[in-house]
Order: sequence, then structure tokens, then C-alpha cells
Amino acid sequence: MGNTIVVDKVSKSLGKKMVLKDIDLSIQKGQIYGLIGPSGAGKTTLVKMIVGMEKADTGSIQVLDKKVPNLQLLNHIGYMAQADALYTELTGLENLKFFASLFKMNKTEQKERISYAAELVNLTNELNKRVSAYSGGMKRRLSLAIALIQNPKILILDEPTVGIDPELSFSIWNELFRLKNEEEKTILVTTHVMGEAEKCDYLAMVREGCILTKGTPKELKEHYKVDSLEDVFLKAGGIK
Repeated sequence: MGNTIVVDKVSKSLGKKMVLKDIDLSIQKGQIYGLIGPSGAGKTTLVKMIVGMEKADTGSIQVLDKKVPNLQLLNHIGYMAQADALYTELTGLENLKFFASLFKMNKTEQKERISYAAELVNLTNELNKRVSAYSGGMKRRLSLAIALIQNPKILILDEPTVGIDPELSFSIWNELFRLKNEEEKTILVTTHVMGEAEKCDYLAMVREGCILTKGTPKELKEHYKVDSLEDVFLKAGGIK
């Protein structure tokens, strides 16, 4: 299939604290790859480096065979941050139009992509409201719609379903499966929810800036001779 994202021996410190240490990842085209771990494990720092928002102290990252950071890559990456970066005084529709305008799309394409993204996250009827009036869950949904707006080759989603109701979360995951299977998009998801980890093709479990273990959910449970990914995490981390 070929690797879309390659992280090679990456380390990162913030001040005196080592946030990531010797991280190696290879993420294939058309794969849903999960970064699993508690808050503060280093997941968000790692995805920010893959997007090109932060630089590694040592090691290298390549995305679509180009070394990161590279501004041209942003046309191919849809990024949903953990903190919503929205213009709250604008309406939902105005936010979507603004972000769509950053990419090379004609007016017809813009309209189609905005309609698709808004419908996916169930915001079509809320688009004329100011974002300042949105709930936290609605803001998360709008952020996901923005990540999808330019039809990217790669989706990087940092805790995408936090604050979203279970029914909508289910439909979002169904769409991620469709994007993977029908459009061969590469999807990198961070989560601390083990039920979502089960839905990934491949996992890297992260704690205190280190990768504890990697593999498919099935491989990991078989290797550690346990029935759940929670138990894999505990055993890989040396917690009995």
C-alpha cells in the first residue's frame, strides 16, 4: 500500500520536560491509525509535529514523501485540533466558506463540499447561527466539518468525538470507514476511548511520551493474552 506518514526516531522536549522520546510510526495509505493514551501522554504534540505546527528536536517526519514542515502539504491534510479554532462572531456557514476559500475550489465545488460536510456532522439546520451560540458539541462538529472541507488525502483528528453524542459519533465513524474503504484516505485519530481504539486498523499505545506497544487490536490482545485493549495498555505499561 505504501506509507503515507513516516515518523522516524522523533523526540521533543518542552523546557526540561521530555514530551516525546524516540517515536517511530509508519502509517499506510487507506488505514485508520489510532494513537491511544491518557491526557498528557504526548499524542497532541505528536500530531502537531506531523501537521507541521511544531518541530521535532531530533528525528524526522515525512508525509506523502515530503519532509515536514512543508506548507504545500497543508492542501492535502485535514486537521481537527483538540481545541476548536473557530471564528465565534461568524455563523457556521461563514466559517465553512472562509476555510473553503483557502483552497483551490470553484464556487460549485465549495458549495458541494460545504453541503456534504455540514450534513455529515448534522449541522445543516444550524449554519445560520453565530458560532458563539453553539454548544461545545456543536463546535466540535463544526471543527470536523472544516477538517473535511477540502477533500484531503489525510485526516488528522485529535479527540474528534469528545462532547459528541453517541448516535452522531456512530455516524461519524461510519463515514470514516467509508472514506478509508472507498476513497483510500489515511486517517490518524487520537483517543483515550478504548471502544474507539477497537475500530482502528492499527494502534500505537502511548504513555509519558513513549510508545508502549503497537499492532492491530486483535494482534495486541493475542500477544498479551487478554480480552480487552484496556488490559493490553495495563500489561504493556507494566501495571498488574
